[in-house]
Amino acid sequence: MARAPDSGPDDQAPSVRRALVVAALVVLAVRHVVPFGGTILYPFTLLGTWVHEMGHGVTALLVGGTFLSLDIFRDASGLAHMTAPRGVASALVAIGGLLAPPLVGASILVLARGSRRSRVVLLALAAALVLSLALWVRTLAGWIAMPLVAALVAGFALWGSPRERLVFAQFVGLLLGLDTIARIDYLFTATATVNGREQPSDIAAVVAEMGSIIPVWGALIALVGLSALYLALRVAWRTTAPAPRAP
Repeated sequence: MARAPDSGPDDQAPSVRRALVVAALVVLAVRHVVPFGGTILYPFTLLGTWVHEMGHGVTALLVGGTFLSLDIFRDASGLAHMTAPRGVASALVAIGGLLAPPLVGASILVLARGSRRSRVVLLALAAALVLSLALWVRTLAGWIAMPLVAALVAGFALWGSPRERLVFAQFVGLLLGLDTIARIDYLFTATATVNGREQPSDIAAVVAEMGSIIPVWGALIALVGLSALYLALRVAWRTTAPAPRAP
């Protein structure tokens, strides 16, 4: 990646649209065409797990609970250790993890609509990863993987060309926006396997606190996640180029 100075045209709508198209094509190609695509995407799968577990923990803090620690395992599963009041607050904590990846992905797509904005967004993401290591991450896999992911994100922010970091930011936004949908079976199952051990799933926790049945809550959360991604894509696509300066 060669570093290049920012320039006006890189922040114009056509460049943002091209970056979004390129990022979408890369996501599709790596997932469905490129051999060992899952291995290539492994760091970003871990990033999705980190966002998911951070969603649980941060939501716990917001509802008056505590966020104790965060585990990330080699199989890309994770576990947030926190406390929260029972009832609606506990259900919100479970939902917070499920919705965190699409909401964070949508935010990246909306905010990273130019090379300079992309740099800020990527640096903020890298800083959050590093901060979480000091405060919450407690597993060896997390201590090894998260610094590497943070270095990758910061590397594009600091040394990528304007086009490279713009495409990379949109790529990360799309992957996170699609993360919950990519693992959509998790929204409709009562159990989850975390580090080889089976335990109640997040959606089962929501049902236990709020009632109803798993398919209803799973469909509702999937709808919210898809809606956030759709709205973010519309905003990113409709970005208008700045008016030309008068001579």
